[in-house]
Amino acid sequence: MKSATKQSKKKNGGGFLAGLGYDMKHNPYLCLLCLPAILWFCVFAYSPLVYLLTAFKKYQPTQGLWGSEWVGLKNFQAFFGSDAFFRVTFNTIFLNALFIVTSMAVSIFIAIALSEVGNKMFKKVTQSVVILPHFISWTVIALLCEALLKTQNGFINNLLTSIGLEKINFYQDASVWPALLVFLRIWQGAGYGSIVYLATIAGLDQEMFEAARVDGATRGQCIRYLTLPLLKTTAIMLFIMNIGKIFNGDFGMIYNLVGTNSMLYRTTDVIDTYVYRMLVESTNIGQSAAVSFYQSVMGFIIVMATNALTKKLDPDSALF
Repeated sequence: MKSATKQSKKKNGGGFLAGLGYDMKHNPYLCLLCLPAILWFCVFAYSPLVYLLTAFKKYQPTQGLWGSEWVGLKNFQAFFGSDAFFRVTFNTIFLNALFIVTSMAVSIFIAIALSEVGNKMFKKVTQSVVILPHFISWTVIALLCEALLKTQNGFINNLLTSIGLEKINFYQDASVWPALLVFLRIWQGAGYGSIVYLATIAGLDQEMFEAARVDGATRGQCIRYLTLPLLKTTAIMLFIMNIGKIFNGDFGMIYNLVGTNSMLYRTTDVIDTYVYRMLVESTNIGQSAAVSFYQSVMGFIIVMATNALTKKLDPDSALF
């Protein structure tokens, strides 16, 4: 026991480098297993960070990163002073907030519903059905939506008229798209997102539920007073991780569904699609990098603030 304590002090007493040296000496094969991941992050995540400098330059490919003219904050000023700044920022936050809240709520509902199913065969089939849409690409979903929504005599409009409602010109009416995007996001991702919650429920101590039933608790009371409180830590952890991406619009989803339809930009244009159009249409790499830099910084600030608030209210649920 004393030997283990001494080794622990020796490992942690000299700081990070001493601890790293200790691990490399005593656990060389485990460190070797980490090497591919470390190399991947160094090459694809950290080395490209040097190109953040393009946000402060009037980047010219012919002159390269170091030869391009330094313009300071002019790229940021051009974005903050444009009409698109408020629109794309609001749309990104608003749509992602809707996606996070609704998808999380539906995922928890699906997980609880599946955990309450007694028939194993029915449970497996149902779980496969709700997870399947996750593996359908947004390109296929966009083609399906175009077939159902684009024409005035399409299936959806015929369904609306059959129940006494007016037809909707979906690809010219921007106001309907937030609800439509939320519906498609839930349909495509909520079933897959329920896997984490279902695994958490499966790992709960079943003796608590049996004791509650013996005491006369109904199934609804077990869900309300046992299952939901025990899912809180997992839900908060996933919420914080999703909040970190609240400034990252789902480019694959929105661009495939909306494309370059300017009539829908009012409610669907997000930072990612705006950056892509700016890069393709104006080839202004400096301003595109500035918008992406702003997006990353704001996402980092929101993650830190959310985690700090969570740590204050419920320390056990915080990420760090």
